[in-house]
Amino acid sequence: MLRNMRITALRNILIVASCIAITAGCASTSKPALVPDRLPGYLTSVTAPNSEALLTPPPAAGSTALALDHDISRNSLPLRDSPRWALAAMDAELTFPNAAGAFTCALNAPITEQDTPHLYILLRRVLTDTSLATSKAKNKYMRTRPFVENKEGTCSPNDEQFLKKNGSYPSGHSTAGWAWALILTEISPEQADAILARGRAFGQSRVICNAHWQSDVIEGRFMGAATVARLHADPVFRAELDLAGSELAAVRAKGLKPARDCKAEAEALAQYPQQAPWPADK
Repeated sequence: MLRNMRITALRNILIVASCIAITAGCASTSKPALVPDRLPGYLTSVTAPNSEALLTPPPAAGSTALALDHDISRNSLPLRDSPRWALAAMDAELTFPNAAGAFTCALNAPITEQDTPHLYILLRRVLTDTSLATSKAKNKYMRTRPFVENKEGTCSPNDEQFLKKNGSYPSGHSTAGWAWALILTEISPEQADAILARGRAFGQSRVICNAHWQSDVIEGRFMGAATVARLHADPVFRAELDLAGSELAAVRAKGLKPARDCKAEAEALAQYPQQAPWPADK
């Protein structure tokens, strides 16, 4: 009975918070071209981490760090048209429900609007928060993306016109992927290694896709961690996280499995220096 009362209280918090967001925040929420269905986040411009204040400038011309970025970029280009390239293209798509499937193999459970509605909404809202967290540095530095320099194209050609006008540093995808990974490890600690490995691979997909430099990805992970740290101060986020954990437990009790081909995903991840976080025969 106490557990049911607690769940009801959490849901009431979320209902009130959603009403506030709809009346006060939705109208001002930007909707970047890559994510047209974006929801209001949990954070605001005041509470979100400030990437301009937290990050150093991107690698300077002639620096060793910039040379490393270029080396890693060149070494990743041979993966074009491989299974790992195809996975990077899937990771590039941040609209839902596609994005909800990125971690399902690592989690060994589905994430859907029907089976895990609170977790599904949580991931969508955190995506907005990570975008807010990276926007100031992106706008300040407006770093040129690798595909503009090397003329090789990306794994998501339909996005290239938008990406040319969107700063490369830090990587927004990497920020979102790492934030999602950290959050998912909280509700599924038994899969922590697999989830974190997939979060790292999600960021590396941006290098493989020829859309970001390695330093963009590294600093994206830092901003993802900073975003999650701020989110834990928000009671609505914490309430949704608790409900998401209950949903995942229910999904596991039903024996539901990911819709993705986890064997193929593991084999694709094994093409890159980072190994797949789960057995290819799973």
